[in-house]
Amino acid sequence: MGLWFFHLIILLLIPATMIGFGLLWKKHPPKDINAVYGYRTSRSCKSQETWNFAHQAIGRLWRRWGLVLLAALPAFLLAALARQGWNPACFLDEPADADAWLLLVLVGVQLAVIIGSIFPVERALKTHFDSFGRPR
Repeated sequence: MGLWFFHLIILLLIPATMIGFGLLWKKHPPKDINAVYGYRTSRSCKSQETWNFAHQAIGRLWRRWGLVLLAALPAFLLAALARQGWNPACFLDEPADADAWLLLVLVGVQLAVIIGSIFPVERALKTHFDSFGRPR
């Protein structure tokens, strides 16, 4: 049963992080451009305006996409139940190899989503700001 809780935590980690930072950055982006914390790309660090815009954009995206990824959690649990003939006692046993592969696929999808969120934000920055970080 302990391994099931570990799988659950792993599945919740990326969506919870996305939702948490999405809520935080939408309302309260990091105050100053820095090299430690925040959405740091060459385009987002051009000016304070681009910095704030990028954090608001990534905040909206991460909040929405994090909720979508969170919806994948019941799919994982239902797949595990279906594998065991809808027997809820399967969560008391160790997860099978098929469950581990499903977990790996879901985490891979989550990572693809979090990395893929860079592209729409960079496109929005390019649309709203010139190459020097000035509004168009």
